[in-house]
Amino acid sequence: MNTYRAGIDIGSTTVKLVILDDDGTLLYGQYRRHHAHTQGTLKSLLMEARRQLGDCRLRLRITGSGAINLGKALDIGFVQEVVAVATALKAAAPQTDVAIELGGEDAKIIYFKGGLEERMNGVCAGGTGSFIDQMASLLQTDAEGLNEAAKSYQRVYPIAARCGVFAKTDIQPLINEGATQADLAVSIFQAVVNQTISGLACGKPIRGTVAFLGGPLHFLTELKAAFIRTLKLTPETTVDPDNSHLFAAMGAAMEAKDGEGVVLSELVSRLEKGVAVSFEMPRLEPLFRDQADFDAFQARHAQAVVGKGDLASYEGKCFLGIDAGSTTTKLAVIGEDGRLLYHFYRGNQGNPISTAQFAVSELKRLLPQKAKIVRACSTGYGEALLKAAFSLDEGVVETIAHTTAAAFFDPEVDCVLDIGGQDMKCIKLKNGTVDTILLNEACSSGCGSFIENFATSLGFTAEDFAKEALFAKAPVDLGTRCTVFMNSNVKQAQKEGASVSDISAGLAYSVIKNALYKVIKLASPEDLGRHIVVQGGTFHNQAVLRAFEKISGVDATCPDISGLMGAFGAALVARSHYTGQESTMLPLDDILNLSYTSTSVRCGGCSNNCMLTVNKFPGGRKHISGNRCEKGAGGGDKKEKAPNL
Repeated sequence: MNTYRAGIDIGSTTVKLVILDDDGTLLYGQYRRHHAHTQGTLKSLLMEARRQLGDCRLRLRITGSGAINLGKALDIGFVQEVVAVATALKAAAPQTDVAIELGGEDAKIIYFKGGLEERMNGVCAGGTGSFIDQMASLLQTDAEGLNEAAKSYQRVYPIAARCGVFAKTDIQPLINEGATQADLAVSIFQAVVNQTISGLACGKPIRGTVAFLGGPLHFLTELKAAFIRTLKLTPETTVDPDNSHLFAAMGAAMEAKDGEGVVLSELVSRLEKGVAVSFEMPRLEPLFRDQADFDAFQARHAQAVVGKGDLASYEGKCFLGIDAGSTTTKLAVIGEDGRLLYHFYRGNQGNPISTAQFAVSELKRLLPQKAKIVRACSTGYGEALLKAAFSLDEGVVETIAHTTAAAFFDPEVDCVLDIGGQDMKCIKLKNGTVDTILLNEACSSGCGSFIENFATSLGFTAEDFAKEALFAKAPVDLGTRCTVFMNSNVKQAQKEGASVSDISAGLAYSVIKNALYKVIKLASPEDLGRHIVVQGGTFHNQAVLRAFEKISGVDATCPDISGLMGAFGAALVARSHYTGQESTMLPLDDILNLSYTSTSVRCGGCSNNCMLTVNKFPGGRKHISGNRCEKGAGGGDKKEKAPNL
């Protein structure tokens, strides 16, 4: 039986397996995403290697962020990642002065000249492969789609890469304001470059010959090009080795010089039986005790329903509300009696205008001749954009839209908690008027898009991921920290063998704890109030709703249109402000045939030199975004001049 050297690299998102002969020739090398199923993915790679090489004996070493516990369980020696990478580089590219390696959740810079010095991201996963995956998901594509789009870029926008939350805060307005996919893609890659160089190098120059390693830099050519542009490298100073995505596993294999080794088929057999890994993270109580508990919960929430009308047979005045949210676009049409005649809810796929146009085309097809939209109101992130584009009658701030809708369901409402795709709001009311508004200003950890990104990274749709949580036996306590740290906690739970259902239920708890204790900064859940209306698309996730009730100790009102409350509230505002005047909204046909131009210009009004996105619509209407002061909004110079004394 042949004996070979083998290296396993268990990363945060992928498993790599490399098998070398005694001369260091690569006999087998594979890289595969594990979607939290590390043991199953490793087993499939080992079986694939056995089919290719036959049964053999392997002298093994294991490396990677998820390797220690599995290595202990399988009795495989562990090699630190930086050591493994350095070993492989010395063999393949000894001229390297600096190595930059990006993984799923790790980033490293290794300096070789003047003694080995490593820089590694300790607790932050910003600017790594998982960050790129999150951003790609936000743009309704994958990492490869992002790479393809970046090839035709025209302009780079400044985007933070400290973590997915801040980047989304920068990207979301750009999406809502019509920035191109190509420009957004290259801006994301540039953000990764900036984060890696500033966050890890910390001022130490990256000079000489630079090697690029790891999956993201191997597969994403435009990301590598952004590094080369920024560091001003030439072909002579760029090292782009073969199999650069497998280097840590190759280095681990090179370190496997001694020992009898293990028979490949025996290792597969052990993995087939399952390797037990002890639990270390604390666990929480299940969301539901049993099916009966869940059924009672559903029956209670089935009572908060809005009256529905039949649009096809409706005659009279209609009122339209449009909520251009951070990740979704919602429409609601109500009749004079407040009944909901039509609704629309869909991801805006980075283009709120075209998504709203699609909804209008559907509405036009269904709207009978004797029904007429007499007033329209927009709200949400893209309120001003859609108001300008469609010449709507008015726009209203989100807080007013949401409290108006909440009071429709519970006239005694004293607290509205809204968790959307990227934003979180807590509105406290006294005597029916807004008393306090609390918003997530700098952090959107635990919002809807955060859960959706996690679902995608684990290979689930958001709906299926939510269902997994309902009957989890031991939800993982993931804490109330920011996205990056929660991300790390999820990875730790995966390493300990936590099921997807336990992770999903743990995230449901974390979303609510984050909203209550980090954003609203409650000392006690009782401070919220007793008549609480919860809304926002995130509460479509029944696990999140249940977690809120368990933590707050209140049976909340969750309307059946919780995801449409902004649009429904805007429609109610339009109805209350209608006095018989003619609507300024464009005819539906004109909305469907709307053509507009989107250009980028640099504002010279002050030292900020903001990059403005100017959307121009027919009739002289325009919407300007990207300005950090009022000068960029096109209103002229409003600076007060000192009096001539």
